[in-house]
Amino acid sequence: CVIYLNVAPFLIYIYIYCFIIGVRRVLVSAAVESRSSSSCSEDLFTGRPSPPPPPRTYKPCFVCQDKSSGYHYGVSACEGCKGFFRRSVQKNMVYTCHRDRNCSINKITRNRCQYCRLQRCFAVGMSKESVRNDRNKRKAQKEAVKMTIMETYELTAELGLIVEKICRAHRETFPSLCQLGKYTTSSAEQKIQLDLGLWDKFSELATKCIIKVVEFAKRVPGFTGLTIADQITLLKAACLDILILRICTRYTPDQDTMTFSDGLTLTRTQIHNAGFGPLTDQVFTFAGQLLPLEMDETESGLLSAICLVSGDRQDLEEPLKVEVLQEPLLEALKIYSRRRRPSMPLMFPKALMKITDLRTISARGAERVVTLKMEIPGSMPPLIQEMLEDLQNLQMSQRRARAPPPTSTHTPRNSSPPT
Repeated sequence: CVIYLNVAPFLIYIYIYCFIIGVRRVLVSAAVESRSSSSCSEDLFTGRPSPPPPPRTYKPCFVCQDKSSGYHYGVSACEGCKGFFRRSVQKNMVYTCHRDRNCSINKITRNRCQYCRLQRCFAVGMSKESVRNDRNKRKAQKEAVKMTIMETYELTAELGLIVEKICRAHRETFPSLCQLGKYTTSSAEQKIQLDLGLWDKFSELATKCIIKVVEFAKRVPGFTGLTIADQITLLKAACLDILILRICTRYTPDQDTMTFSDGLTLTRTQIHNAGFGPLTDQVFTFAGQLLPLEMDETESGLLSAICLVSGDRQDLEEPLKVEVLQEPLLEALKIYSRRRRPSMPLMFPKALMKITDLRTISARGAERVVTLKMEIPGSMPPLIQEMLEDLQNLQMSQRRARAPPPTSTHTPRNSSPPT
């Protein structure tokens, strides 16, 4: 009992000490967890980016030991060997080894022997079937995209009728290049001021072309429903645009020639001497820019009709009515070009941008007529003169409209100057 009484305080002290140590550990652990959670919360609320995952690593290319970009056609391969194998299989390439058919294939020598490289591809396990399946998959994806576009961009019966009428009108007033019997002339191939013989021939053809443009315009749906004054205004404003567009679709780039409606084929220099002068290079540049669009007869006809029926022309009596006529033409061209080229959605806006280029060239043409009048003895054919003069007057009126109003410096007699 005496021993117990002597030991008891000591045991109580040990018990209290252990209790305090335990509580301290619990508090420290809670503080650490609190700091950790608050740190995570700060990361979340401050938007601190988490470290990126380590890049995935692959075994070196099984074919040439170059750095691999992933597993291709069944094995780890680099981009070079992947592309080489795909092209070889898709095109059924047959290669020849000029040595003993046992060339070393590595990163440096892989392009020296295609035969041994292809055999190496097969030896490490690349699969022909994987290439075919990949090709079929891509083909199926393209077909799916094409079908989606066909369903989305569908010509209504009304728009289909407009396209049919425009295409027929364009074809019957402007024969395609393959329908013409080309012939050339032996005029000078050096630039001179003006070849009067070529000018006479060109002016005769231009008169006939203007008549064909008028005939085309009358067959554009709704055009003859406009007032006579608006029909004349639109024709005079757009005639040169349409003529330039038409001649540029008959451009032959490898010979750098253009073919006119009767088959007359002239070089760049001859067209310069026929009256185009400094306008020639602009026209040929525009023709070259049309080539990537690969427009067919229908698209050329629709673009011509859009140039014609344009509500922003000066001096129209009913511009809103003209804009209403243009809307279905724009929609028809958009749908037709989208269906014709499902994988090239920008062809429609690119075609519309050419209208701006046409108007720029036409404006230069109006300036050119002033020079032609001084160079040509006698008078111009009346139809050409009327069209060009009206276009020139239109350009001058547009410039006056853009010019700031003149400020008068005249001081009335009875008024004193401002102090």
